[in-house]
This record gives sequence, structure tokens and C-alpha cells, in this order.
Amino acid sequence: MFELPSLTYGYDSLKGFVGAELMGFHHDKHHQTYVDKLNAVIELNPELKNRSVEDLLAHINELPESAQTGISNHGGGHYNHSLFWQSISPNGGGQPTGDLLNLIINKHGSYQNFVDEFTSKALAVFGSGWVWLQPNGDIITTANQDTPIAQGLDAPLLCLDVWEHAYYLDYKNKRDDYVRAWWNVVDWENAANRYQAFLGK
Repeated sequence: MFELPSLTYGYDSLKGFVGAELMGFHHDKHHQTYVDKLNAVIELNPELKNRSVEDLLAHINELPESAQTGISNHGGGHYNHSLFWQSISPNGGGQPTGDLLNLIINKHGSYQNFVDEFTSKALAVFGSGWVWLQPNGDIITTANQDTPIAQGLDAPLLCLDVWEHAYYLDYKNKRDDYVRAWWNVVDWENAANRYQAFLGK
């Protein structure tokens, strides 16, 4: 059965981004709820046990019809949040280096152009959703708990949660301030490692 992943940093270690109360609420309550409901779907469909959430989402249309919505919503919520926690770090910020920086510059012309486009897309998401950096350098968005892998795309390198529950406690309706602060905690090392794995290096 699926479990809530532990964080590699404390709830109070991202104060320049979000506070401890919001981190605890987001991780312990919201993410845990997705895990619990995903496990409930699996219990009703025991033939799906022992499959990774990535595998389930990548083959969502091949699953029993009765399980597809639950896997999409709750499996997506689990997958998305798991990557989100890996996309931020108290030691993050700055900008990427090496192959990942080259990818971004080749795709967007400059690192600042990339930041501007990513920010613009994050602010343009209507309602709840996510912003993703893909291994080909594309910046895409999804609604609700949809994931790139469920759309047949490669696993993303990093993501930003723009659901209101991710920021409202600290930022109220100021999503722009939340997105601006996120750049100070982006874990480029983790994103670079994911890119290296994608490249097979």
C-alpha cells in the first residue's frame, strides 16, 4: 500500500517560502488524504496492488473503468505532491548548472526568460493545478491533480503546486507573491539528478 513520503527537511525550514503551519497542514493533511483515498481505491481493485503510482497513471486508460477516476485524482495527488516536496529545499534557489542549465537556455534563450515564462504560466492557471518543467525543456500546466505522465509525456523534472491550499494560509490570494518566493527554494540539484537519469547518464 502507498505511504506518505517523509520530508528531508523540517516544516519550519522553508520560512522564506511558506511557514511551518502551512507545511504541516499541506503534507500531513492534504497529501495524507490523497494517500488514504488512493489506498481505498486499491483495496477495491486488488489486481492493482504492487503497481507503482507512476505505472498506474501512465496506463490510466487501461485500468478498470471503476478505478480510473480515483487513480487519476488520488494517485495524481500522491504523485504530484511527492515530486513537489522533492522540488523544494531550504538549500535551494539560485539557478541550475550543467546539462540542465544548457537545456533551459537552449529552449528558452536565457534562464531569465525561462523564469518569466514559468511564472507567467503559474499565474495563468485558472483555479487549481500545477506547473511542470519537462525533460525536453517545455513548461506545461495541468488542472486539478492531472499529471504529465497520464498524458503520455515523460516524467517531469520539477513542479510547482498552485492549488490555493498550497499558499492561502500564508499568502491569502497573492499567488504572485507565493510563486516569486518559490524561486528561492527550488531544488535544482534534485531536478538535475532527474534530468541526468532521463538522459541515462
